[in-house]
Amino acid sequence: MVESAPETLEELENQSDLSVEGLEARRVVLLILREVLDRKQALDHVLDNDEGFKGLIQRDRAFARMLVTTSIRRLGQIDDLIEKAEERPGTKMPLLQHILRIGVAQIMFMAVPDHAAVDTSVRLAEENGLERQKGFVNGLLRTIVRSGPVWLSKQDEARLNTPEWLLKLWIEDYGFGAAAEIAKANLSEAPLDITVKDKKEKNYWAAQFKATEMLTGTLRKTSGGRVQEMEGFAEGHWWVQDASAAMPAKLFGDIDGQTVIDLCAAPGGKTIQMVSMGAQVIALDRSVNRLKRLEENAIRLGFSDKIRVIASDAASWRPKEAAPYILLDAPCSATGTIRRHPDVVHLKAEGDIARLCDLQRRLLENAFDMLMPGGILVYCTCSLQKSEGEAQIEAFLEAHGNAARLPIQPEELGGYDESLTEDGDLRVLPYH
Repeated sequence: MVESAPETLEELENQSDLSVEGLEARRVVLLILREVLDRKQALDHVLDNDEGFKGLIQRDRAFARMLVTTSIRRLGQIDDLIEKAEERPGTKMPLLQHILRIGVAQIMFMAVPDHAAVDTSVRLAEENGLERQKGFVNGLLRTIVRSGPVWLSKQDEARLNTPEWLLKLWIEDYGFGAAAEIAKANLSEAPLDITVKDKKEKNYWAAQFKATEMLTGTLRKTSGGRVQEMEGFAEGHWWVQDASAAMPAKLFGDIDGQTVIDLCAAPGGKTIQMVSMGAQVIALDRSVNRLKRLEENAIRLGFSDKIRVIASDAASWRPKEAAPYILLDAPCSATGTIRRHPDVVHLKAEGDIARLCDLQRRLLENAFDMLMPGGILVYCTCSLQKSEGEAQIEAFLEAHGNAARLPIQPEELGGYDESLTEDGDLRVLPYH
């Protein structure tokens, strides 16, 4: 917000030194926002399949990714600023709203010169049949340049960027203070966590990526990047897995030489982890496409001979023999992944929770039925709501007198005990 933008549309059109560098990246971002926010498509899915995004040069692709994630992560604040800047607030066509969002995101939350953010937004309007709205776009963004910083300083960012129904659930589960901390933590981008295949190479990769080792053994790289282009990925020296996602498999203890059933396994981070621990894994998932990603990762890492992949419904599938170890990473609202997937809050609705809880209950029932006496079942989700975690386990234990909770011990997690509950469950929150 150092450079000034032209005051009028005429100045904007006549200023010859305005840069339009990166205009193609902004065109791509506009299309992606429409897919995610209007058509409710998952951001990762859109990025993986959008030819325009994949066709950008590396620098523009990084810029586009940052712009789209910033626009989505800060959407509540951005829309609030747009409303304040309008002389007569009212409903606008979604396309125009997206163009304004792209401009405001750059002006308020990114190191983009003001004039470039305004200029390219006006050009996007012109290109998309909004010729008559060019003056409106220019004028509103100019108002944001002048008044936005003051308005921003008075915003409640945690509340504005979190759906009211979701914030209410977190307050019920954790209290107002913790709920606010969760919402605020979700506004920062998640670091990149990786697991090294050969433990003897951990120090090398830590040095290469300037990463720090977590108590759980995971390497944490504070800045991300396109994973496929990073050293060692294609050669299978490491894989990406959030530190918290690496914890459940550790709870089995020594599974070297054992068979583990991984239910709802795709895309396979925990499957790969358990194979690296010496286990033979039966990886089951109902999504054939997601299982393809699991198989690709297994081949890249040289683990495919240790994994049996099955496409089936985990709520009804049964093995030929009872299993000693079962991991159930149940489908959930994924609200614990908002830092990495900011689109989650715009794709999920309050009504989804009850449906997912019912599915989790059925999966737990079937998983327990295939567990041998004395066997261990690890249940985990990436949801922050207790209805999908602690409440599921309490209800299950009440209904099954032959099941018992095995409290997790700090030493099982390398001494990491910040997230252990009084009952011995592991509840990792975004600010931990």
